[in-house]
Amino acid sequence: MAIPQRISDYLDSQNVDYEVLPHPQAFTGQEVAHTLHVSGKRLAKAVVMEADGKFVLAVIPGAHRVSLPDLKAALEVRNLRMLSEPEIAQVFPDCELGAVPPFGNLYAMDVWVDRTVSQYEDLVLCAGTHVDCIRMKYSDFARLTKPRLGLFSEVWSDKAA
Repeated sequence: MAIPQRISDYLDSQNVDYEVLPHPQAFTGQEVAHTLHVSGKRLAKAVVMEADGKFVLAVIPGAHRVSLPDLKAALEVRNLRMLSEPEIAQVFPDCELGAVPPFGNLYAMDVWVDRTVSQYEDLVLCAGTHVDCIRMKYSDFARLTKPRLGLFSEVWSDKAA
């Protein structure tokens, strides 16, 4: 399966230099990092949240998990929850379930990036499928998504680091 047309068209229209990285089917950030031989810290994964009734996309290192209390504080909201799989499927109809791309701007949602992600010159990003990723410069990603920055992730496991 190729990356969703919406993503490739957008990147091409913005003159972004990116590389599509096909890989064996993988379902977790740790598996993707392993198949591509990249650090789980350099792989950025997206987590879809609902914050006070509004969808937001939290982008964190693949080796981390969202710290809900820290994200809630960064967003300055009362209610915060992860979306269910059926809800995610509705918001990202052109993507495989569990392969959410970090381009929230293409899906009408704000993007929040954990500062850990912003430290790297280039990133590997989920591209909407379980067999494709994108490598691009963080500066290009930030220019396109205009993310807000915060500290809201914590190390998930030593294996992915």
